[in-house]
Amino acid sequence: MSSLRTALLQSSGRPGDVEYNLKVLAWAAGDAAASGAGLLACPELFLTGYAIGSGVRELAEPADGESADEVARIAAEHGIAVLYGYPERGRNDESAGNEADVADTAGAAHDESGPVYNSAQLIGPDGARLANYRKTHLFGCFEREWFTPGDTPVVQAQLDGVRIGIMICYDVEFPENVRAHALAGTDLLLVPTAQMHPFQFVAESVVPVRAFENQMYVAYVNRVGTEGEFEFVGLSCLAGPDGIVRTRAGRAEQLVAADVDAAFLKESRADNPYLHDRRPELYGSLM
Repeated sequence: MSSLRTALLQSSGRPGDVEYNLKVLAWAAGDAAASGAGLLACPELFLTGYAIGSGVRELAEPADGESADEVARIAAEHGIAVLYGYPERGRNDESAGNEADVADTAGAAHDESGPVYNSAQLIGPDGARLANYRKTHLFGCFEREWFTPGDTPVVQAQLDGVRIGIMICYDVEFPENVRAHALAGTDLLLVPTAQMHPFQFVAESVVPVRAFENQMYVAYVNRVGTEGEFEFVGLSCLAGPDGIVRTRAGRAEQLVAADVDAAFLKESRADNPYLHDRRPELYGSLM
């Protein structure tokens, strides 16, 4: 594998309308695949919308629910892997710590009394469910009111020789989180997000720095427009291990793409000493 072309769908779809958002995803998957992309990443809670209050509980589905089946159909039809954000309905009897194992959610009942997670799921180009991640760091009163935090920080999958990692929005703002992925060998970190004003510096500055200091590609894919009290800033990007942004969206609905170059990543890791020069014995007091 020399490169994995990665497309970022910067869109808020239509909040509260899962059927419509699946149509948007299908269009984007077709367009991205036609341009040579092997992976399409969508924003945080793309299937349902972000600022929909109790709607996140009403629209929540298990990881193997009807929407997952439809995304799998879309992925297989176009031969492209898809990462999408959604509210995940968990089981009453499960602990938060099993999100790394996709199979654990199979057959989960659509029980509205169970926990709901802010999740992102990666579907392979053949329609197989590759990984499911639950957001570990919930942002603000809104998320803490409606979601249960996950507790597995590193969730990975292999795609075309690239080790894919997943986290969601606020998670990437914790350097320990991204460093854990670096130590686990993540090559491309996918970060569906709902980044809002006035925190656009995260997209502009933090994400490229995370990519550089951890020697990986980071794909940060945002929502746009206004939902309730939130104004989403767009600025989705794919940053390389040299800290240089390969593609950057503006403030409107947009599909952008760039390559994750495995050969360049290998060269960059050989030249950059951060991970080799660490002295973990000095950091214990920070834990």
